[in-house]
Amino acid sequence: MNAKTKDKATIVVNRKARFEFATEAEYEAGLVLLGWEVKSLRAAKVNLSDAHVIIKHGEAVLLGMELAPLPEASKHTLPDPTRTRKLLLHKKELATLIGQVERKGYTIVPLSLYWKKNRVKVKIALAKGKKTHDKRETEKKRDWQRAQSRMLKNK
Repeated sequence: MNAKTKDKATIVVNRKARFEFATEAEYEAGLVLLGWEVKSLRAAKVNLSDAHVIIKHGEAVLLGMELAPLPEASKHTLPDPTRTRKLLLHKKELATLIGQVERKGYTIVPLSLYWKKNRVKVKIALAKGKKTHDKRETEKKRDWQRAQSRMLKNK
């Protein structure tokens, strides 16, 4: 799925991650959710901009994803909008991620949340932080693309 095209399957795209990090490899992971969280995702009440993934006890865990509870959600449980959520990955993928993060200094960032066959999936990426000059270069490329599309549109 392309981050620029918004379709019905895409819930949210973390645009900040693409700007802050240079991505190496992308993985698709399942997400362990509660009932009220699924309802909030259907209403797109989610923020991924400050989220990140850590490896804890041999499992991948998503931290910092804010999921606003709906007022009509069940009242018998107290919703925690920023709780840690477990990611579901294959053993080989998890072993690769653990090796890259511990040995080579990579970090794991969530890129997007989307629906796939009525299940919520997270696209995560193995990434390294960009330096300030790399960010400036990204901004220049983006501005040039915008100017180029304006010129073509006006002709």
